[in-house]
Amino acid sequence: MNAPAPAIDLRDVRLTLGGRTILDDASLEIGAGEFVGVLGANGAGKTTLMRALLGLVRPERGSIRVLGRPAARGNPAIGYMPQVRAAAAGLRLSGWDFVAGAVDGHRLGLPIPGRAGRAEVDRALDLVGARELGRRPLFETSGGERQRLLLAQALIGRPRLLLLDEPLISLDPHHQRAVVALARSLQAELGLTVLFSAHDLNPLLGALDRVLYLGGGHAALGTVDEVVTGHVLSRLYGSRIDVVRLDGRIFVMAGGGEEPRGEESRGEEPGEHRRHDAASPRQDAAATRGGHA
Repeated sequence: MNAPAPAIDLRDVRLTLGGRTILDDASLEIGAGEFVGVLGANGAGKTTLMRALLGLVRPERGSIRVLGRPAARGNPAIGYMPQVRAAAAGLRLSGWDFVAGAVDGHRLGLPIPGRAGRAEVDRALDLVGARELGRRPLFETSGGERQRLLLAQALIGRPRLLLLDEPLISLDPHHQRAVVALARSLQAELGLTVLFSAHDLNPLLGALDRVLYLGGGHAALGTVDEVVTGHVLSRLYGSRIDVVRLDGRIFVMAGGGEEPRGEESRGEEPGEHRRHDAASPRQDAAATRGGHA
């Protein structure tokens, strides 16, 4: 009996953006039903990787297969929650109308879905516990409430793969925990594969099956204990990285206590501690070809 195809399969992939190499010679597999945290500082390539899985960025070299098929635009089996969503806060739509904007692939405007479309919107709202939010104007909702509506929108069409790009941005710790718990429960209930990108590992601890750490054009994939070590991350960055575990939290610092520098850390505040992970061809922790961690 043949083994099921991985949900995500990268082979010898090179991704570039604006002349800069984001990933080089990356090979990795993510199995169906996994919950994987995608970590790395600003500019490490988290969003670019998700866009490549959506078929919006084509690899310069190598192949990307998603759910058994080559990555291509408009794949209805992928639900995507984008990082840039500030404009949503000012919309004068109801929460229900906002979620309904994803029916038939639309994102904004005033759709008029048929009976099946209306039932799908109600189902998505119920899945994220946001039926009451659907009756309120979007501009009256909080950041955490809008995240629920955005997640409901990503569930329209019953996807098998959910890509969540930095859903914890600007949320307080309470709402961060709520979003992570909701994503994990949806993954278990619906049998989804989830890629959840973040700067900070700590809110995701306890929810993850594995982590995919991006940095310096390289990647490493494995469990938290396998990947988030000074040895693995130092190889990933090409310089000394210290990993400190304290009171159930994990802090990643450049040797000497500073945040790792270079292209991966653009936009970071000095002294902020970020956690990172990496990807490799079916190797659970460290080594990838071409010098990857």
